[in-house]
Amino acid sequence: MIDTSAIFTDAVTLTETEPEHFDRAFTAVTQPCPWPKAYGGDLVAQAVVAAIRTVDGKHLHSTHSYFMRPAEIGAEVRYEVEVLRDGRGYSTRQVRGYQSGKPIFVCLANFAAGGPGGELQSKMPANIADPKSLPSSADYLTGQSGGTMTETSRDYWSHGRSFDMRHVPGPVYLTVDGDHVPHQAVWVRPFDTLRDVAGLDDQQRDTAALSYVCDYTILEPTLRALGLAWADDGLVTASLDHSMWLHRSATVDGWLLYAQEAVSASDGRGLNLGRFFTPEGTHLATVVQEGMIRTSTGAAR
Repeated sequence: MIDTSAIFTDAVTLTETEPEHFDRAFTAVTQPCPWPKAYGGDLVAQAVVAAIRTVDGKHLHSTHSYFMRPAEIGAEVRYEVEVLRDGRGYSTRQVRGYQSGKPIFVCLANFAAGGPGGELQSKMPANIADPKSLPSSADYLTGQSGGTMTETSRDYWSHGRSFDMRHVPGPVYLTVDGDHVPHQAVWVRPFDTLRDVAGLDDQQRDTAALSYVCDYTILEPTLRALGLAWADDGLVTASLDHSMWLHRSATVDGWLLYAQEAVSASDGRGLNLGRFFTPEGTHLATVVQEGMIRTSTGAAR
């Protein structure tokens, strides 16, 4: 498999169509992955792009979403956008994703014109290893086997996610590499230069890129703390709800640090917090996501 970021840009290339429920509508296709359901970041990023394409003169500053049903892989999703409000300073959109006529995803997105104000930001974690000193997922998984990992899932983790991901202290693919602590960091960057996306400028595309990549590893702090790995027999996970705040514009053309921590785990759910930083320490975005985390093969949403 060739390392390429085209999987992401293909995912967020939307086609406008006639609305059936609300004010504007777009269609997109979920991308291949080796699991029974599509990657949740496809839905988050596609809904973000659908909302962005209905707003002029403002930038996305927050989204709040629920995953209601599993999405079919390689199938079309219809995103219906409701224009809730357009004010001078802020605009709000509701986006619903439909597949096979059923709602599978809902998102509220808010946009801001921006203006003068004070400046405050979180500090980047200190003493994080340089990404060039860390193995890529492909390097780490070469020659590895075990658990539920297949050749297909190893190739996907290594090459199929559009982004190079390097874990600190180490990944949780086959085992928990490192201490069982409720925090970790992941360096991420596109495998190659992001391609143009129809209907978006570069800043909007890069906002969509953060919305896309943020879902891959955000449940891992809970897995790490509980001593669970992705390839464990009987592990069942699913994204439940998701919020993201965009604090500052990001250029997604090099390494970004995704610092993550587990906030709570109980009743088969885990809540996790993530923050994106540039290598220089600029705090770009904050993510909060709750996911289902169960260790019974009979578990059901």
